[in-house]
Amino acid sequence: MPSRTLPNYLTKEVATHKTSKSCWVTLGSKVYDVTDFVDAHPGGGELILEYGGKDVGAIMQDEISHIHPESAYDILGENLIGFVATDPVLKTAVDSDRPQDILPLPPNQAGAQELRTSGAAAHVPTERAIETAAMAGEEDLKETDAAADFREHKFLNLNEPLLMQVWNGGFSKDFYLKEVHRARQYKNGGSAPLFGNKLEFLSKTAWWVIPLVWLPCIAFVSSLAYEGFQSTYQFVAYWLTGFGLWSLVEYGLHRGLFHIDKYLPDNRVGITGHFLLHGIHHYLPMDKYRLVMPPALFVVLAAPFWKLAHTVFYWDWCVATAVFCGGIFGYVCYDCTHYFLHHRKIPTAYHRKLRKYHLKHHYEDSENGFGVTSKFWDIVFGTELRIKTS
Repeated sequence: MPSRTLPNYLTKEVATHKTSKSCWVTLGSKVYDVTDFVDAHPGGGELILEYGGKDVGAIMQDEISHIHPESAYDILGENLIGFVATDPVLKTAVDSDRPQDILPLPPNQAGAQELRTSGAAAHVPTERAIETAAMAGEEDLKETDAAADFREHKFLNLNEPLLMQVWNGGFSKDFYLKEVHRARQYKNGGSAPLFGNKLEFLSKTAWWVIPLVWLPCIAFVSSLAYEGFQSTYQFVAYWLTGFGLWSLVEYGLHRGLFHIDKYLPDNRVGITGHFLLHGIHHYLPMDKYRLVMPPALFVVLAAPFWKLAHTVFYWDWCVATAVFCGGIFGYVCYDCTHYFLHHRKIPTAYHRKLRKYHLKHHYEDSENGFGVTSKFWDIVFGTELRIKTS
């Protein structure tokens, strides 16, 4: 079976490899480790280091400098270590009906065709992928070779239960954070085993379960709260207050809990907790059954906010409950939005911008861009990802 053995690197990570001890360059969406070639480069190592962490496509074709022969590209090919999602690739994924066909790289046949149609296929691993798949009689290439990936990176074997591998792995925090943000793909977007036992179903949730479970609950509890109000206007005002506050909670949870990277305890308890809460999503970002929060986990995380609402609005149970219900409705909107940003085409221009913003969080800079339904709080707190405008 054809397979993908190389990870997707964050653009921000690639840019840090620009010294003689570790020098990476990119050619379109391909990442190469040219550290061993720095001293051997005919034009001098300084030129290589000047382009460390950057794309070398233009300079390798520059007539004034030197048009590089085919052998130079062969040397690069021998040092391919992974992929990076460029802006043209991200734009194609944003506009796609099925972004999971394109990301993580390399794309499958359908994704490759979309990249060619959009003009984003230059230096993207598409043609060879299609050729290899055709030779093997397969239709798809979007799968990490679990055994080869494990041998190369010494992190996780996707064919084995992930939880106990993280718990028993003895990983340092720095190694774990580096690897978990390098996206992999499991069997064409399927769900890698987490527990490996009867608990597995608790870790997987279809997106439609979220509105199916929580909207009736919200409607019922909201009706109880409504009975304590003297006017509909007053009830709606408090309910919308909760709905509006959700965006701040969303940002706070994403940045302060899910991405507590700098303050993550350097032990297996902290690392395993991080992996369960959010790390697995960055490791396998196109797993469609781990894009929304399982109801059991959500109850645990929501309980403190129920207590908080009734502490802040202590004078009236109905007011506190209305605010809480509005916030939970905001959560439902968030989880459904998150799923559609990864897996479905969204018709509105606003949501296409959200998709591009969120994909950049995954594939360019995981330390910024924490807003999912809005980037308002990213702007307020200085964590906004800058989007290039064409």
